[in-house]
Amino acid sequence: MSDTIIVIGITLTYLLVVLAVGLRARGQASSNLEGYVAGGRHVGVVILFFILGAEIFSAFAFLGTPGWSYQHGAPAFYILAYLSLVPITIWALGPRVAKLGRERGYLTQGDMIADHYRSKPLGMLAGVIGVVALVPYLTIQIAGAGLLFQAATDGAVPFWLGGLLAFLVVAAYVFASGLSGIGWTNLVQGVMMIAIAWFLGLAIPERLYGGVGEMFTQLQQQAPEYLTMPGATGMGWGYFSTAVLVSAFGGAMWPHLFMKFYSADSGKTLRKVSVFYPLYAYLLVPLLFIGFAGILAFAEAPLERSDTVLLKMVMDVANFSPWVIGLMLSGALAAAMSTGANLAHTAAVVLVRDVMGPTVMKNASDEAAVSATRWSVLGLSLLAYLVALLNPGSLVMILLTAYGLIVQLFPMVIGALFMPQLRRASVMAGALVGSLAYVLMDFVWSSPFGWHAGVWAILLNILVVAAWQRFGRADSDASLTRPASR
Repeated sequence: MSDTIIVIGITLTYLLVVLAVGLRARGQASSNLEGYVAGGRHVGVVILFFILGAEIFSAFAFLGTPGWSYQHGAPAFYILAYLSLVPITIWALGPRVAKLGRERGYLTQGDMIADHYRSKPLGMLAGVIGVVALVPYLTIQIAGAGLLFQAATDGAVPFWLGGLLAFLVVAAYVFASGLSGIGWTNLVQGVMMIAIAWFLGLAIPERLYGGVGEMFTQLQQQAPEYLTMPGATGMGWGYFSTAVLVSAFGGAMWPHLFMKFYSADSGKTLRKVSVFYPLYAYLLVPLLFIGFAGILAFAEAPLERSDTVLLKMVMDVANFSPWVIGLMLSGALAAAMSTGANLAHTAAVVLVRDVMGPTVMKNASDEAAVSATRWSVLGLSLLAYLVALLNPGSLVMILLTAYGLIVQLFPMVIGALFMPQLRRASVMAGALVGSLAYVLMDFVWSSPFGWHAGVWAILLNILVVAAWQRFGRADSDASLTRPASR
């Protein structure tokens, strides 16, 4: 039996197991909108822990994280820095969001925004921004799956077919089971990816250098620039710090995070998850080790694409058996697919609920909304797959771009939760100006001082909100003291 057949066999077996678990999770609750979207609002600590973990740890984690530590060195630790702030987000926002969702029937971020500001156009704006930011995030997962298959099978499974296989499995169980399927498959895939990440993160430095400590000793002697800021590629403290801020505040605004808050059985459950959440974040530590291990391994022949360093280390340098390579591929696919399922599910719900709901599906029944959401899962996943075929650049940079856009929802969300004096015209103007400024700075102009463009955009967003509050005309229904009932 050839090595490639072993790798493909292990991976296909894993995909079939995930598909079976996801389809088996389909229950009666998945046939109504609240069950399909929020799991009936009865999700407990264990499942929610793995669901929220999968929100963060994706193809970006398995490929982008070692890629950045290989390419930049010390600046890659921005990832750990912003993840340390995620538990604060869950603790501060989660229980409040869950309570409002249960009381007023919210299923999306746009529901809360539209209801609080009594403005369906504002909810639609939040929905459009959410979908536009989620599609590139989903693209990362599909592109990551394609890269994994192509490299691990030495091209026997090409990029387009590997991405397609992962896309079809995820789309099938999300289509059928909704959040229930996502929860149970994330539990299986979370255990898988944590085990594989730690095995590879310790085994590779041990094989090549005699251990993690010895690896860093050799790095200090031969390539010390990778161990200090601004790193090997000159990334300054400005970009490092602003990337942390944009990722931390932007992470709190992702629509898929909000939807998981709605699914919790209580605020107490969310606070328990926030306490244990850092345990999941340890997944990134061994992945950073792999990237640092590649710095010396490829010193004479640098990789053209840094995101492939984990694959190259496992297959070409460490000389693992095909059985280990197959498990590695399965673990990395677990990261991509678990996040991809959450993103496809959320993007479809937001599109149907927030964008189509107030317009073309204004009087649609609950059954019609579920059907439209299921088909939107397939449509948006297909769109992300087609974008992935265009061979986008660095997975980390794609993600940072998406964060810079989604963070523009921050003022309107905080207003809906904690600052009822903010008016809808103010937050709408701020979001529009901030989003436009971000796109221009990220794709047309250079960001001042080399900072992440999202920081300048959100500062401009907040200034517009403040100015409109001070000088703009009050909304006809005035500011609200609490969200209105649906």
